[in-house]
Amino acid sequence: MRFKTIFLQLFAHEHQERWSKLVLAKLRQELVLKDGVVFNNDYEGSPAAGVVKIPQRDQEVVVSDYDKANGIQGTHGSTAYVNMPITKDKAVNEIIDGYDASAVPDNLVADRLDSASYSMAKQIDTDGGTTLLAAATVDNETQLTKDNIYSAIVDLRTRMNKANIPNDGKRYLLALPDAMALILKSPEFISASSLGDEVKQTGAIGKIAGFLVIEWNDNTANLQMLAGHPRFATRAMDFAVAIHLQDLSGSGNYIGASAVQGRKVYDHKVLRSVAIRAVYSPGSLILQAAQGATAGNTILTVASGNSGTTYAYKKNPPVRAAYNTTNTAYAGTTLTSGTTEIPAKEGDIIEVVNLVSNKVQNVGYYTVKAGDVKASE
Repeated sequence: MRFKTIFLQLFAHEHQERWSKLVLAKLRQELVLKDGVVFNNDYEGSPAAGVVKIPQRDQEVVVSDYDKANGIQGTHGSTAYVNMPITKDKAVNEIIDGYDASAVPDNLVADRLDSASYSMAKQIDTDGGTTLLAAATVDNETQLTKDNIYSAIVDLRTRMNKANIPNDGKRYLLALPDAMALILKSPEFISASSLGDEVKQTGAIGKIAGFLVIEWNDNTANLQMLAGHPRFATRAMDFAVAIHLQDLSGSGNYIGASAVQGRKVYDHKVLRSVAIRAVYSPGSLILQAAQGATAGNTILTVASGNSGTTYAYKKNPPVRAAYNTTNTAYAGTTLTSGTTEIPAKEGDIIEVVNLVSNKVQNVGYYTVKAGDVKASE
């Protein structure tokens, strides 16, 4: 009996490892904002522990002339390890009725795992995109057309060159559907079918002005494109609880049922704002922060980009505001520019929408910094 118990435990453990690996592989395939393409995974520690350390380097190593007689003076690099708290904890708990855990058909488990991978990837993409937008340098453009789209992308390239962002073939351009349609009509666009397999594996559909072009089916208000380099944004994720089949017979509520369960923890961090460029057309809100009068609060001011003076906000939004969403559907908290105090902490992302005729017209994002929140006295 004891041997049977140990065998079943080992068998279940092997299934957990196998299922978790399958979900992870499928999840990485489903991600639009892929690891190694949009985000790096350069961190130390375990995300399941709640925090990881990431290297943050603002300057390159100094190269000097060498003196054969005296050598050269040693320099100190500016790489520092900063803490990255893991704040996202997502779970799946998909009930499979009519089957005990030991009797669930493999194809049914596979179907649930496939669905869980897709749903997780969609949520991770949403959260990753919000982090990028909240820390990005904003480039507001006039209305993009087939005649000016290439010029706008070249200007984007120039700004990144001036900011010393590596032009090593890894720069990406996430193009939303309207911008993607214009890019596809541009004679300067090079289809992935004309490029090597390495480019195709990134999920890019082509290149333009040195950028890998990735179609991003996002509907954030007025957003057209997001450009960046994977060196300057980090993703850390892990299973807090491995994917497994949980027998629900002892729950008191379920009879002859089981559930596919698991928890995924993750987070994202932008390391250099000038390396991530968000292009809005016709424009986005530019936000500034100041400490509130009350400890633990911050105040946001709309510096520019607004079409009116009515605003609402959400903190750490699960989805981003779409153009023309009604105020009722948005269901945010009313904000008065420069006055409303928002309870916040370092790392929180605040979304502010500009409402015109009771509908979202413009949106802006802000990542709260330590100095933006009044400390306790």
